[in-house]
Amino acid sequence: MKMVVVGGSSRDIGKTSVVVGLIRALPHYHWTAIKLTQYGEQSSPSTGEEQNDIPPEQPFVIQEEADRGGKTDTSRFLKAGARRALWVRVRPETLATAVPALRQAIAHDEYVIVESNSILRFYKPNVYLTLLDPAQKDFKPSAQEYLHRADACLVLEPGLQHSRWEGIPLDSLREKPVFLIGQDLSITPAVAAFVEEQLQETRDALELAV
Repeated sequence: MKMVVVGGSSRDIGKTSVVVGLIRALPHYHWTAIKLTQYGEQSSPSTGEEQNDIPPEQPFVIQEEADRGGKTDTSRFLKAGARRALWVRVRPETLATAVPALRQAIAHDEYVIVESNSILRFYKPNVYLTLLDPAQKDFKPSAQEYLHRADACLVLEPGLQHSRWEGIPLDSLREKPVFLIGQDLSITPAVAAFVEEQLQETRDALELAV
């Protein structure tokens, strides 16, 4: 299995749009696309309401999307051309308990793309792209934790020189490919080519021992 992970520095930065753009740019991979949501981190992609209707004894839910015409983020993945789309909802402290079930859910999938920072605790993907918006002061702890593992950075215009971040070490980015992208979050041919090049490596994504 080959895996691409798309993370980002803050909430509502546009990670979903990046995943959608990559699915459209590289349709021949017949993606399984996964959106991972931690309770309290993000609202429902369809209603904007918190999804806390899962019983306390149920630490996670893995829901497969079937509606290509809906308004959810997972519907957007299917509409863009993904073969499958999964929405994983989990409590932050029990993310590890969802990994075995997720592993089973994607056991027969060849190419997987995941919208998440936290999945990097459990997988070393073939490609990790981090989406950065220097105009926002917010920088999520999970994004900071895995910044050094990014294979490339997608930086929203006007670029890193206009960063409003405080106390964020950017030294680890100096030797990484940095792709400047517009506010519409369109995937450039250069970004698509970079991802495709990384996927041509022979190794599969690695599951990390935790």
